[in-house]
Amino acid sequence: MKNKRLFFSENCKRGFSLIEALIASFIVAIILGLASISFLNLAPKYKLNSAVREINSRLNYARYKSIFEGVKVRIKFDQHSYAIETYDEEQNEWKREREYFLEGVTLQANNSPTFHPVGTVSNLASIYISNSWGKHKITLAISGRIKITQL
Repeated sequence: MKNKRLFFSENCKRGFSLIEALIASFIVAIILGLASISFLNLAPKYKLNSAVREINSRLNYARYKSIFEGVKVRIKFDQHSYAIETYDEEQNEWKREREYFLEGVTLQANNSPTFHPVGTVSNLASIYISNSWGKHKITLAISGRIKITQL
């Protein structure tokens, strides 16, 4: 009986063998590999949602800038970027404030909306934002209301 206790206590002190440790690390590596692949597949979804939120935010920014500063503000869209411009009445021209680039999405707009100091919008626009994950549409009403729909 004494020999059995001695045998079991010696085995418990030895720890894991090299093969057991390699098998465990191999299983963990496979699980991490599968998890990283699934996260990489979600990247387009988050880029699309981020771009929609950013454009929504910039449209609101342009509207409130127009109201509070008393100037016309316009947003011009390109395929992968958009720019905010203010109208200089003294020189009768649009001055570019800043241009923003969006990675991983494509923009399409039928117009460049212009925000007026009274809070209204002319050149009403429908803006389409898309990538491999899906497509969203942002619509601007004459009152300045912004509506986002997922297509």
